[in-house]
Amino acid sequence: MTGTDRRHPPRTPLRAAPGMLRDLLTDRLAMMSTAVERHGDAVRMAAGPKTLYLFNHPDHAKHVLAENWDNYRKGIGQSHARRALGDGLLTSEGERWRAQRRTIRPVFQQRRISGRADAVAKEAVALADRLRARAGRGPVDMVEETTALTLGVLGRTLLDTDLHAFDTIGSAFAAVQDQAMLDMITMNALPVWLPTRTQTRFRGARAELARIVDRLVEGRTAADDADDALSRVLADASVEPDPRVRSQRVRDELVTLLLAGHETTASTLSWALYLVDRNPGTAERLRDEARSVLGDRAPTHEDLPKLTYTSMVVQETMRLYPAVWVLPRVALDDDEVGGYHVPAGSDVLICPYTLHRRPDAWPDPDRFDPERFAPGRRDERHRYSYIPFGAGPRVCVGSNLGMLEAVFVLAVIARDLRLTLPRGRRVVPEAMLSLRVRGGLPMNVHTL
Repeated sequence: MTGTDRRHPPRTPLRAAPGMLRDLLTDRLAMMSTAVERHGDAVRMAAGPKTLYLFNHPDHAKHVLAENWDNYRKGIGQSHARRALGDGLLTSEGERWRAQRRTIRPVFQQRRISGRADAVAKEAVALADRLRARAGRGPVDMVEETTALTLGVLGRTLLDTDLHAFDTIGSAFAAVQDQAMLDMITMNALPVWLPTRTQTRFRGARAELARIVDRLVEGRTAADDADDALSRVLADASVEPDPRVRSQRVRDELVTLLLAGHETTASTLSWALYLVDRNPGTAERLRDEARSVLGDRAPTHEDLPKLTYTSMVVQETMRLYPAVWVLPRVALDDDEVGGYHVPAGSDVLICPYTLHRRPDAWPDPDRFDPERFAPGRRDERHRYSYIPFGAGPRVCVGSNLGMLEAVFVLAVIARDLRLTLPRGRRVVPEAMLSLRVRGGLPMNVHTL
């Protein structure tokens, strides 16, 4: 096929470029949704100096993420996050990424995670106890609470350490996310020394995270036979002869693990609590199931398959508000996606947020309906119409832990408490590295 014969996706009109650039700055979800609504499953979007290829069919996702995944490296957003996160698993490529994934994958094996279920349950019960103590005393920011919980789980299950002592991690990562998105929007054109508020906060946050990692590493030794993430990262880096490079590798990998290990689940839990409050029938079914399965005890790993409806609620939450809302890639060589030509070097986007709202796969797609995930209904839809953890070789290694954590926490809270949004409070999604609730999620706590 010659260059003139090639079929290209429809392009957004040039007059729309200023509006799309504005949405890239302020409302990235609206930019994606509007493009799909107006132009269909494949569209070229002009956003400043970039042309973005957005593909929104399950077959497109399958091709880019799985069938021809090695033709794509990480793209806009993830690549620009390197200045903020270093060269960890989220941003690395090639053999370095493969080595990092080999190092960390055993930590997330199902057998190991099931053996840490009691630690997850303890954190869930501790959260419920903290909330119960706040009942009737005004709103509690559930973004802060779920962030503290997921960091606690991360420390107990992956690092064999207590992260509750590091109470600055959450705010530090908020500054890191702000910097990563600034770098994405400006294409790394803004000098890092420029004393903007975002960059000043980021420099302080990066220094704080380096201090935290150094404290975590202090006194720990590399051990090939250890099964926690910290020991494995140290063992992997120990072959590096240059101590400065070795130290930086450990920092990059642990900072990335700390961010990825808590941010996505905290986001999912925040959105789940919001949706449960908006749907009283869901709250009742959750409560009934939790009391039937758990009684008044903490959950165990054996309870996980019995908490069927709770799992359905978590899955529907991730459909509507996937923590990983976009999967950016850059094509290494020319490709064809859905019959459309993609030139080498093109920025390609697969957007779970819009993919999860396709009416042909999800009737009445904006409606919250956990029954979509009832047992036996998975075969009704395309495998790649639902990809909250990504897909293909780069699928999230922590998906099993994330699901266990979200189901346990939601069950314990639903059994013992009712959380309600203050009257008049507007909840707005904010598409950063993860899809978080803008400005926090204050909720009133009621005991049952």
